This record gives sequence, structure tokens and C-alpha cells, in this order.
Amino acid sequence: MCAFVLVAEDDVKQAELLRRYLRHEAHSVLVVHDGREAVDQAKLRQPDLLVLDVMMPGIDGFDVVRALRRDSDVPVLVVTARSTAEDKLTGFDLGADDYVTKPYDPRELMARVRSLLRRAGPAGHRSVLPLCIGALVLDQVRHTVRVHGRPIDCTPAEFRILEALLAEPGRVLSRRQLLNRAHGEDTFVTERTADTHLKNLRRKIEADPRRPQYLHTVYGVGYKIADGG
Repeated sequence: MCAFVLVAEDDVKQAELLRRYLRHEAHSVLVVHDGREAVDQAKLRQPDLLVLDVMMPGIDGFDVVRALRRDSDVPVLVVTARSTAEDKLTGFDLGADDYVTKPYDPRELMARVRSLLRRAGPAGHRSVLPLCIGALVLDQVRHTVRVHGRPIDCTPAEFRILEALLAEPGRVLSRRQLLNRAHGEDTFVTERTADTHLKNLRRKIEADPRRPQYLHTVYGVGYKIADGG
């Protein structure tokens, strides 16, 4: 069962671990790092599951659950180091569906994810809104890309790279991260291939590829997407 999972976790290493395990089971993943963004993205994207840390900047995970339960029934799996009985009861009373304490066995976590998704019903029953930055729109359901309404012909690898960047605007992804997304972790391609993909994408979506509005190079690190309009 493939699903769209929103991960709210301020610890970058923990977030990457969660992303890796979820993607291994073919789920689409969006990671955010603070509570306010978790609420905003949950309301905007309507995920099939929210994996939520409690101790985050902005507002904490309990406040996130409280805000979402006013008008959303998204399944919420709390993953946190706060393990007291009082904390667990607070989470459940506010509307969390399950609670896992750190450190956790990733196999148990994935089993709980599968259980929650089965209980919620078929994945994709919630509308998945397109990923948008300015006039650049990527529709994950229809598998299309448009700029100012103009359709863009992307290869499958280019689409997956653009999807990864659009899912986390402003975040820098390394060439290897982008290649793993485009070609899979078990496929050997050189990091120069990422430069080729980005060059082709710029040619297709940028008004002036030499002065990119969307796809930005972070020298020595990788690439990011930003709203230049």
C-alpha cells in the first residue's frame, strides 16, 4: 500500500532515517522540521499519515495534534523520546492514533505505519494537491509539470528529481541524494549525471537557464529549489 506520509521531525538525522524507511516501502514522503509547518502542510497536502515528533520548535507535537483534530481525521503516529505514561495519555487524549518511543526498532515502526494505513483505508483516498513554487506546478497524480500553464516534457528521472526538490523548497539536496531519488540507490551512476539532469531541467523550465529563477546551485553541496518570483 503506497501512501503520502508527512514526517514532522526537527532532528535531521532522525528525519532522514524515517524518510529512508518509508521510501523503502514505496511511500511518498514530505519532511518538515517545526510544528507550525506541520500544521500548514497537513492542511494543504492532506497526507495519508502524519509521523510526528513531540518536541519541536514553533509549536510542539501535542499542539499540532490539537490543531489538526479540529477539522482533520488524518492518522497520527507520534514518535518521541517522551515516554512517561502521562505523555502517552496526553497524546491519545488529544487524538493521536499510535505512540512509539525513541529509540525504536525501525521494523516495529514500519509495522505500525502499515497498521495505521490499513485502518485508514486505501491510500490516495485523500486529495493530493500539486507541488507548486511560483508558476512551476508538478502534479504527482497526473504526472505532469507545467510552467505558467505550459506543459513541460520531463523524463522519468527529471520528474523524480524535480519532485524531490519541490517537496522541500529551500532545502539543499546533494547530487547523490538526487541521483538516488532519480535512479534508485542500487544503480551506479556518476554524480556528473545529476548535473546533466539539472542542466536539462533548467533548459526546460527556466526563462533564462543562465539566471535561474527556480533551480539553484549551492556550490560544493548540491541543488535546491526556491521561489524566485
